[in-house]
Amino acid sequence: MCGIGGTIDFDRNARELRPVGVRMAESLAPRGPDEGGFYFDDQAMLVHRRLIVIDPEGGKQPMESPDGNIILIYNGELYNTEDIRTDLITNGHIFAGHSDTEVVLHAFLEWGEQAFERFNGIYALALWERERQRLTLCRDRLGVKPLFYARRGNALIFGSEPKALLCHPSVKPEVDEDGLRSILLLGPARMPGDGVFRDVHEVLPGHFLTFDREGLTDRPYWELRAAPHTDGETETIARTRALIEDAARRQMVSDVPLCTFLSGGLDSSILSMLAARHHSPENPLHTWSVDYKDNDKYFTKSIFQPNSDSEYISQMTDALGTVHHRVELDDASLCIALLAATDARDLPGMADVDSSLLLFCRAVKKEFTVCLSGECADELFGGYPWYHRPEILFEDTFPWSRSVGLRQSLLRPGAVRDGEEFVRARYRATCAATPKLDGESAHAARMREMFVLNLQWFMATLLEGKVAKGKCGLAARCSSLISSIVLC
Repeated sequence: MCGIGGTIDFDRNARELRPVGVRMAESLAPRGPDEGGFYFDDQAMLVHRRLIVIDPEGGKQPMESPDGNIILIYNGELYNTEDIRTDLITNGHIFAGHSDTEVVLHAFLEWGEQAFERFNGIYALALWERERQRLTLCRDRLGVKPLFYARRGNALIFGSEPKALLCHPSVKPEVDEDGLRSILLLGPARMPGDGVFRDVHEVLPGHFLTFDREGLTDRPYWELRAAPHTDGETETIARTRALIEDAARRQMVSDVPLCTFLSGGLDSSILSMLAARHHSPENPLHTWSVDYKDNDKYFTKSIFQPNSDSEYISQMTDALGTVHHRVELDDASLCIALLAATDARDLPGMADVDSSLLLFCRAVKKEFTVCLSGECADELFGGYPWYHRPEILFEDTFPWSRSVGLRQSLLRPGAVRDGEEFVRARYRATCAATPKLDGESAHAARMREMFVLNLQWFMATLLEGKVAKGKCGLAARCSSLISSIVLC
């Protein structure tokens, strides 16, 4: 977890913005507590805060190309670093260190914007080309890493979090009517590309922006497509297994200690099993779980969680021989952490889920810097009830936000207008844009819509919770299950 930010301004000398850059760096410091750096020239101010995971000396940022023409600031991890490095060395590139940051920079030098199509990972980056006077912003395929921006005349302000943009005097903490409806009626989900604050946007997943004296352009480099599934059951199982194993192996690369989250569910259990293979009995894998005081007395089954986790966690730790850590939280601590968790997310979020993550990751960070998480497997593999229960699957609304009228009834009359129409328009636009196959059944078409609704809305909300983890200086790497779909 790192933080990036900056400003490109064609109307003033960016060096005058140094105090703004300092405030940006301070706002992003919890994402990157280990070190920071700045870059200034006449038009560009770039800010970086770093959490050190790989190559402490060779990965310092901002990073300049050998000729000094291109400057990179980068938040993320490439899982195919060595594959790309090998291609670049073959083409004559020379590397000073072994960081993925240097590989990203040289890939852009070699292939320009086509480099983004080669990246397998989670990232948000900014590249400033001094001679062309051009900024490029890019975000990973599924939007694991955040990247917000605001256009103000001939200036572009950007950053990993909205609070970084708010350090600039031209970006005000104002919420317009659409932002208010998003918070109150769509929340904790947020419209793709929307930053809630007035005229603040987010780079869409799988897109890159370019900003120069001619203006701002937005282009996709990857998009989800519908295709017939031609493999049989045996081939499907083998391919899925290979993808997950490969993605997990690539995420084991780290120069600092690594552990896993283990809830006892299929996703984290599979990931912990794969991680345990990379450890020896003399150096066993460490696993972590979270529980709540008196949960054994008050646990109630639901359609989302029919069983308590503890029994399955014990089975997995015994089978894998891990060193297991159990963090117990209580209601009072969760309540106290709500404000800090909201500050970490920058916007209203998932309440006690966010505060739980914040407290849990604070405990993990005392011993580990990198953690593998099975988060978001349900979105990709159909684990939620709304994938399987027809009365929810075919309901004509967001399945996790079925009470817009009730929400609006709690507000002062006139606080938001046309609330139900606003939500329905966003829902139907997502369904209409879902890629489908000609002639497929209504059920198959609806399942495609449900997967896209989850990927673009619900999963994005959960991924934003990683910001709270980053506030602890913990790099909670994207689930191998999430990475797998990118490779398909």
